[in-house]
Amino acid sequence: MPGSTLEHNVHRKNAKRQRGSKAPTTKPKARSLSLRIDYETRNLIDRAAGTIGQTRTDFMLTSARERAIDVLLNQRLFVLSADEWNAFVVALDNPPPPNAKLKALLAGEAPWEIQE
Repeated sequence: MPGSTLEHNVHRKNAKRQRGSKAPTTKPKARSLSLRIDYETRNLIDRAAGTIGQTRTDFMLTSARERAIDVLLNQRLFVLSADEWNAFVVALDNPPPPNAKLKALLAGEAPWEIQE
């Protein structure tokens, strides 16, 4: 029944639960990164950043992030010929029994899930 005491009590309990819950998580503060760079490389980066309307920092962060993703994906993505693909499928269909190294690998976090 709308407006009933029961409805009011349920609303109060839900509101109390929400207040007692953890505060929403926020992004950690950005940290500085200092590096030494030769004159020619810095000028090259500045020219490239200016060409696309970015600051040096934005350009370097974007470039480094894209490269990091590529490196991590290259550890997971591979291309095979038709014969290699068929051999791969046969191997997948007939896996060896799990060993200690495989169990350890599967128990770990994916590189993009690791929080440092």
